[in-house]
Amino acid sequence: MMALMVHLRTVAHLRGKGDRIAKVTFRGLSFYSRVAENCEEVAHFNETFRWPIASRLDGNEMLEIQVYNYSKVFSNRLVGTFCMVLQKVAEEGHLQLTDTLIDDNNTSIKTSVTIEIRYQPMDGTVGVWSDGEFLDVPDDRDGMFAFETDSLLSGQSHGSGTSPGRSLQGSIPTFRKAGKGVFSAMKLGKIKSSKDDHKKGDEPAVLDMEDLDRKAMRLAGSLDPDTISLASVTAVTTNVSNKRSKPDIKMEPSSGRPVDYQISITVIEARQLIGLNMDPVVCVEIGDDKKYTSMKESTNCPYYNEYFVFDFHVPPDVMFDKIIKLSVIHSKNLLRSGTLVGTFKMDVGTVYSQPEHQFYHKWAILSDPDDITAGCKGYVKCDIAVVGKGDNIKTPHKANETDEDDIEGNLLLPEGIPAERQWARFYVKIYRAEGLPKMNTSIMANVKKAFIGENRDLVDPYVQVQFAGQKGKTSVQKSSYEPIWNEQVIFTELFPPLCKRLKVQIRDSDKVNDVAIGTHFIDLRKISNDGDKGFLPTLGPAWVNMYGSTRQYTLMDEHQDLNDGLGEGVSFRARLLLSIAVEILDTTSPEIISSTEVQMETVSNISESATGKIEEFFLFGSFLEATMIDRKIGDKAISFEITIGNYGNQIDGVSKPSSGKKRKKDGENEEESELIQNSSEDEADEDVDLVSVSSTPHMKPVITDRNYFHLPYFEKKPCVYIKSWWQDQRRRLYNSNMMDKIADKLEEGLNDVQEVIKTEKAFPERRLRGVLEELSVGCSRFVTLANKDVNQAGRTKLDRERLKSCMREMDSMGQQAKQIRTQVKKNTVREKLKLAQNFLQKLRFLADEPQHSIPDVFIWMMSNNKRIAYSRIPSKDILYSIVDEETGKDCGKVKTVFLKLPGKKGFGPAGWTVQAKLELYLWLGLNKQRKDFLSGLPNGFEEIKAAKMGPGLHSGPPVSLVYNMKQVFQLRAHMYQARSLFAADSSGLSDPFARVFFSTHSQVTEVLSETLCPTWDQLLVFDDVELFGEASELRDDPPIIVVEIYDQDTVGKAEFIGRTFAKPTIKMCDEHYGPPRFPPQLEYYQIYRGNCTAGELLAAFELLQIGQGGRADLPPLEGPTDSERGPILPVPLGIRPVLSRYRIEVLFWGLRDLKRINLAQVDRPRVDIECAGRGVQSALIQNYKKNPNFSTLVKWFEVDLPENELLHPPLNIRVVDCRAFGRYILVGSHAVTTLRRFIYSAPDKTSNNWATAAKLMNGYMVLTNGGSQPRSSPSLSSRTFSRPAGDIIVNMDAEPPVRKMDTVVKLDTMSDAVVKVDMTEEESDKEKKKKKKKKKGGVEEEDETDESVLDWWSKYFASIETLKETLKAQEAAQAEAEEREDLEIAAETADIKPDDLLLKGSKTKEKSKEKKSSKDKKKSQAADGIEKRPVKAKVDELVVYNKELESEYGDFEDWLHTFNLYRGKAGDDDEHALDDDRIVGRFKGSLCMYKLPLSEEITREAGFDPNMGMFQSIPHNDPINVLVRVYVVRATDLHPADINGKADPYVVIKLGKSEVKDKENYISKQLNPVFGKSFDIEATFPMESMLTVSVYDWDLVGTDDLIGETKIDLENRFYSKYRATCGISSNYSVHGYNVWRDPMKPSQVLAKLCKDGKIDGPHYGPGGKVKVANRIFTGPTEIEDENGLKKQTEEHLALTVLNHWEEIPRVGCKLVPEHVETRPLLNPDKPGIEQGRIEMWVDMFPMDMPAPGPAIDISPRKPKRYELRVIIWNTDEVILEDDDYFTGEKSSDIFVRGWLKGQQEDKQDTDVHYHSLTGEGNFNWRFVFPFDYLMAEEKIVISKKESMFSWDETEYKIPPRLTMQVWDADHFSADDFLGAIELDLNRFPRGAKTAKQCSLDMIRNEQELPTISIFKQKRVKGWWPFVARDENDEMELTGKVEAELHLVTAEEAEKSPVGLGRNEPDPLEKPNRPSSNMSWLLSPVRTMCILAWRHYKLHCVVLLAAVLGLLFLALLFFSLPSELSHKLFNAAG
Repeated sequence: MMALMVHLRTVAHLRGKGDRIAKVTFRGLSFYSRVAENCEEVAHFNETFRWPIASRLDGNEMLEIQVYNYSKVFSNRLVGTFCMVLQKVAEEGHLQLTDTLIDDNNTSIKTSVTIEIRYQPMDGTVGVWSDGEFLDVPDDRDGMFAFETDSLLSGQSHGSGTSPGRSLQGSIPTFRKAGKGVFSAMKLGKIKSSKDDHKKGDEPAVLDMEDLDRKAMRLAGSLDPDTISLASVTAVTTNVSNKRSKPDIKMEPSSGRPVDYQISITVIEARQLIGLNMDPVVCVEIGDDKKYTSMKESTNCPYYNEYFVFDFHVPPDVMFDKIIKLSVIHSKNLLRSGTLVGTFKMDVGTVYSQPEHQFYHKWAILSDPDDITAGCKGYVKCDIAVVGKGDNIKTPHKANETDEDDIEGNLLLPEGIPAERQWARFYVKIYRAEGLPKMNTSIMANVKKAFIGENRDLVDPYVQVQFAGQKGKTSVQKSSYEPIWNEQVIFTELFPPLCKRLKVQIRDSDKVNDVAIGTHFIDLRKISNDGDKGFLPTLGPAWVNMYGSTRQYTLMDEHQDLNDGLGEGVSFRARLLLSIAVEILDTTSPEIISSTEVQMETVSNISESATGKIEEFFLFGSFLEATMIDRKIGDKAISFEITIGNYGNQIDGVSKPSSGKKRKKDGENEEESELIQNSSEDEADEDVDLVSVSSTPHMKPVITDRNYFHLPYFEKKPCVYIKSWWQDQRRRLYNSNMMDKIADKLEEGLNDVQEVIKTEKAFPERRLRGVLEELSVGCSRFVTLANKDVNQAGRTKLDRERLKSCMREMDSMGQQAKQIRTQVKKNTVREKLKLAQNFLQKLRFLADEPQHSIPDVFIWMMSNNKRIAYSRIPSKDILYSIVDEETGKDCGKVKTVFLKLPGKKGFGPAGWTVQAKLELYLWLGLNKQRKDFLSGLPNGFEEIKAAKMGPGLHSGPPVSLVYNMKQVFQLRAHMYQARSLFAADSSGLSDPFARVFFSTHSQVTEVLSETLCPTWDQLLVFDDVELFGEASELRDDPPIIVVEIYDQDTVGKAEFIGRTFAKPTIKMCDEHYGPPRFPPQLEYYQIYRGNCTAGELLAAFELLQIGQGGRADLPPLEGPTDSERGPILPVPLGIRPVLSRYRIEVLFWGLRDLKRINLAQVDRPRVDIECAGRGVQSALIQNYKKNPNFSTLVKWFEVDLPENELLHPPLNIRVVDCRAFGRYILVGSHAVTTLRRFIYSAPDKTSNNWATAAKLMNGYMVLTNGGSQPRSSPSLSSRTFSRPAGDIIVNMDAEPPVRKMDTVVKLDTMSDAVVKVDMTEEESDKEKKKKKKKKKGGVEEEDETDESVLDWWSKYFASIETLKETLKAQEAAQAEAEEREDLEIAAETADIKPDDLLLKGSKTKEKSKEKKSSKDKKKSQAADGIEKRPVKAKVDELVVYNKELESEYGDFEDWLHTFNLYRGKAGDDDEHALDDDRIVGRFKGSLCMYKLPLSEEITREAGFDPNMGMFQSIPHNDPINVLVRVYVVRATDLHPADINGKADPYVVIKLGKSEVKDKENYISKQLNPVFGKSFDIEATFPMESMLTVSVYDWDLVGTDDLIGETKIDLENRFYSKYRATCGISSNYSVHGYNVWRDPMKPSQVLAKLCKDGKIDGPHYGPGGKVKVANRIFTGPTEIEDENGLKKQTEEHLALTVLNHWEEIPRVGCKLVPEHVETRPLLNPDKPGIEQGRIEMWVDMFPMDMPAPGPAIDISPRKPKRYELRVIIWNTDEVILEDDDYFTGEKSSDIFVRGWLKGQQEDKQDTDVHYHSLTGEGNFNWRFVFPFDYLMAEEKIVISKKESMFSWDETEYKIPPRLTMQVWDADHFSADDFLGAIELDLNRFPRGAKTAKQCSLDMIRNEQELPTISIFKQKRVKGWWPFVARDENDEMELTGKVEAELHLVTAEEAEKSPVGLGRNEPDPLEKPNRPSSNMSWLLSPVRTMCILAWRHYKLHCVVLLAAVLGLLFLALLFFSLPSELSHKLFNAAG
């Protein structure tokens, strides 16, 4: 085999002195050298690196060597890089050279490297190997390579021969000492040969070859000295282990805990409902809750717009499985339930997984559950949103919905699901179950036995399957622990289904009530794949394991919830054999059953082997330590029991001897005996007699401290072992393990990268590259390993399909990771990190195996034969495989396990206490592979066998291990400080102390009273800690330390605050105590309380071995230095951080909203600031009520703080109330955890990027809240720096283009083009259509061109359009960006050489861009062409924010910060959601900290006031009177407050003591009320600064209920430099709807800003120019007054500057524009869940300035009164419905009915045209419909009482739709409906000119045809078709109507009135109908004639001709004789 070897000798000419490390990379595989310590100019490495290579060395390949300065704290710094092409090496095979390195900029540096390279074929076994296999060392198989771990190299010794093992992160593998490796390899060889014979039996030969290959490689590799030298290469670790695994940190189960959810559903309308003349109602059903809309009469397209809210308080799993069902019911009333038209089903989880947890304006397709052949039954348009606590729903703006209703494009389906879903059958086959628990008391059984004499199984099981809201059950198998059903449950459901999970439950049938025995959920996404090469859901036949409560039967099982699938099961309950298959139905086939009822059928039995061959498994466990046993159970003897399935369960397993039965079942024992013969002799003997030992001997615990006990195992460790029999489906678990390991590595790596970014260390991109490299290698390794055992027995279709799809996914993920790795740059780290996190989610999803095999292992602590606490370990985690990657992550390792209480007992505080902590070793594998089961234990033990096993059975497993090697250590715990601890006392503080547990020892720190940020600065020394095992192993792998933080209470026991885990750094006695590993560095450890974080601990831990010389050899300890603290040792100097002198300046502004303390009001408060033991006190506020501001504004103090900013202690703010007699009472406190945002950095003169320089904002030189502001906050675009104006000229081009982006993001409308250019194609198309068809946003093109008609609402609606368009544009841009990225990745992952990449990439892009380019054209046309929205140009706009204003402007904390003061115990609800209840007030102020001494430049600046320190020119905080003007526009989506699902809202405004209630103007029964009100309130800041706007629900009886409220801090807005007092409009005008609101004109505002900011300007110049600072702006200079006269003005210019104020250097920032903000309404009773939104804005005017003008009128537009006159002229081709009595002739008595307002009560009918035989009808009949219409919203407004009991009228808004129907009148029966047409008056097709041209296409192709609006056309005449649906739901033409529509305004209607029908005034002439008197009935002849003529027209003509002919002949013959005689005689005569 070939290999490349590189001998790295020296690196010379280095600068400075330090530690160096080198990294050598070839073919993407990197090795690190050892660390060369303290070298000066030359670093001697002398190391050889060897790469075995499978393919020949190519002359173009590269070798890269990088040399770093090594640092154990920070990331390594690159010195230089050496790269060489290996051409010469490939030719000659050997090369020596010395060459210089190059630095980052590719320039050569002095430093040189000397290397020798050899390239040689090796003799030995030749084979083709994958990259991953050549370094496989048997004992240490976690990972083969060292990757780019530059940034996290931590401190372990590098030169030592032993290696520290796997890291806690698991990211860096290591190699053990050579000897150990050789030994293991030999041992492995022996095992292989002994097992080879029956290995071939069940695994394909390929595996053998591969294993043998690898074995040979190991032998060769281990003996090769070059390989051994690698042991030092990767001796780098972040302080954990190879034999121990990481503990699970999160202790508390969270899945079963109930949470608040709110589901809101708006049913907007329904369309295309199938049926004639329906009265539809929509029923919304969630779980068991039903709500109905009102009924709409006689329409197939009802409009509802009704809003329903459902509130739930259930666990998430239950919530997401609930089904949302929308059904449309026809003619439901009190007496009858109505007929179902169709339903739509979807589970809540599907909605929750949507973006923003909602579907908005989507169409649900209705289908008929009773007839699956019927197709679509109609559509319902609705919004569905699911809000959990704390979810933030972005409501799309509720503006006028004028989008074309493209139903197909907006279906209510998640992305990726086809619109045409097909019906499918889901077959769930239930075969049998095993191992059921007894579900009845034994007493009854004994009685029965006495009477009947037979012993019965005490359970009557059946299986219930639930899916998509339907349930199916199998039959009940009476009295059977091992029931056999062989039945299948069949569901019929649309595919893909919109429900994610199928629930299978075994239940016990009982006369009283059935209870669940166990529940299993099957996630359909995991058993199917929707990709191109995907597969339908399939599963099994496979066993699923069910877990639940403990198995002993009790009448009231306290853990019954666990059996229902809520929470983590604590015991094995049963296993069930089932399979699932799906068949897509062909609904056209005739024999199909059309109902969707659940069906039951029997199925044939399946063979025993179908689920796999049964194998004997062996589980071994050894308890090395049992500590931290809760004191409640510490007084009784304790034992531990391990169970797997029912094996090992001695108390409550099945009553039958299951193991015996298992062996004898179905001829299994032949197999068994065969197994025994196959194995070697001693194995056979031992297997026969091996009895499982599943529990440890009872033992009495010993006290550790007053909270915990431990078991005194000392050197004797008890062991347990269990044999069990399971189907051999290890392959599933192996694949799962491989993916889990890749995912774990990836997760650790990503956490590292995040840590690097968070701690701002260098080169996060390198670490990320390393992580991605690791991922791609892992993926390719998976692909090589996973495709094994393909023909194994029991492999199901799912196994095969999953394997294929996993391999595809992993392969593509590996490719993508490689690809992304190349794109990782410093500036793209964050976005690539996101992509990598997506990989992680995908990996976790793939790794979850849906088909179980071996059940999980449970460890129970037993006391007094009762089960106390448990831990559950997935069997895959401890499963052994001969291939490392497949082995479980905890197999053969010592695992720290924390036991917890079962079920609900573990919720809340009980779940936080540890019941016991075990150090446990577990191994699970096939019995025949068990030779190695002890190999992972710490060495140095003797095995003690069971006594009764006899002398010959030496190879049985031990019952205990005796360790004769023990090491003595001293542990030093350096407890420095903690921060952000949980508040455990009612004062809102805690009295914390820490308790450190290590092994069986524990110690505590001192208690520090009343703080959440204790600095203990204490060293705890644990002497004589005895640890068992080999010294070197302990060094690699110390046990973990547990630190628990408690709150000391004066009475009662200390209260638990939280816990964290740590691993110590170890020094063996032969090691030197010094760098790089010692002294250890302080680190932050996250403290957990249950699942929530509860603070951080800053500490370091070291474990020092005590050697022969005793403690004298250890590094000396300093004695206690502080005499006051007594014997407490401080943290020694090398470990405690280096301190510097800082000054902290505090701005004391004032206190707000202080609540009462102990019922007394706060009167004389004071603020104490403390940081690191130093502090300052504010001045005392003498009378809080009169003035809550401080008299002295700025104070400062000096303090010593660590140089490392990350170690800065928190700053504590406390407010105390000074009471009489010198008493002080704590009011509340606040801890500022990070001071970084308050650090002042001196200005950087060279800096172009002002954002990083110091901030001198608006003249207030303070630190802005830069770190914590949202990305879009304007402070990012405020380019500020702290030099006086004029010193620096800012080049405008160099400024980053932030503002332009802001324009789009913030929807500014400074230029329409910006907004418009980004519009999507559809949008611009729509826009065009809109232009042609309708008016937009309340601005009518013809009517309202006149300014006087425009009002504030015109402006508002125009702005909302802009908002919607911009949001769409953003989405489009985002989608385009994503697409581009995908394309790049796709282009590059396809095998493309770099050269063609550009070509191909661009081609692929071109293809996909073809569509795009057309879009772009259209975009630009839309912006530039005629289309430039002429309407909009006329309307000035404001900015509509779809969130709160302050979130856009960083909470207005630009210089004045608000700190919430907390008091009282913190809530334990998840994520501290209840913290709001603890707020007792707010402190307003700010901080500024800087290192001393400060440069003098700052203090020398002009006007510097030394008293104000860094807070220069801050306004004074004296009380100020302000006029506050609150405008409330409207509210949306209010939570219903009345039983009828509506509310009667009104607004209440509170400010200080003033309250304005607008109760008399409540809006009846509205959830989207338009208030349109302004309120003026006078207030005095600071006393009255918190404005509350509430919406209440008016009630006739009782008190009004609060719907929701929002609070606004006006003071911060008032003083903010963003000038939030009165928004600046985009244009200046002195009259009209856009009148300037501010009493100060723009020029005055500008002058003031320039003066305050000490800026030069403004200088107005000629030609419309103005210069401010060094910027020049241009703008118009003329203004028009009311009379149309033009005047010169500078205001436009000034306003232009104000609108672009952020471009002004130094003080510029985005000023608040004229706006409307949207604020969520919250209700204190339902914290965290939005109760609606309110749109509003606030103006503030100081009273000492000129008074502002009157408030703008925003009162709601009154609907305009119109009259629609419809003349029905004629009908034609109406279908004929009646038969004539006498003749059977078809005819119809036609009349036409019409109505407008959506309800039939105002319907009007024409007279009847009787007996039309041709379908023609003549009417000349006029309908007159008066209506009120809101032009802006395009809605008709109706006010009417809902019922006779209603108190007042309710206002409805409905779309203007004219409905015309044609009917057949009947005298005695009901009239027959023939057809209808509905015309939307805003968009309806133009009528045909003649009846002939009128066809069905006018309805069918409505989308394509041009449409007109009656509001523009005013008068329209034409023919329209009537349509109805036939039996096949096809549309058919049932007639045509000629009608004329004429729209007039109310005024015009008064001037020219018309009569109804044909009445005066302006009567219509009578129609020309055939006479319709009844006389013809009396003359049958006439009737006959008419009929005969109609039917026999031709016959009649022929007959008539014949008669005439005959008559002629008759006359001829008659007259012939006389004529003849006449002639004859005449002739004669």
